[in-house]
Amino acid sequence: MNDPDDPVRMVVFDTLRASTRGAVELSDQTNIVNELGLDSVAIMDFVMEIEDRLDVSVPLDRIAEVETVGDLVATMRDLEGKG
Repeated sequence: MNDPDDPVRMVVFDTLRASTRGAVELSDQTNIVNELGLDSVAIMDFVMEIEDRLDVSVPLDRIAEVETVGDLVATMRDLEGKG
């Protein structure tokens, strides 16, 4: 589901835009490491921000499975119980 008005998707995209300062055009297919150039510390920072905004906790093994922005949105939806 690629609903641009989905609140979970909006939080993920807004947080990533702030982390990358809008330097990269984001889509569900954007690879978080390869295309955004974020290191592990930056990734953990924006994941913690998303956790706070959505009031969820992401287990480390779930983060390891995330490769794209779409994967992250789906993971957050699942953890929030809206998947």
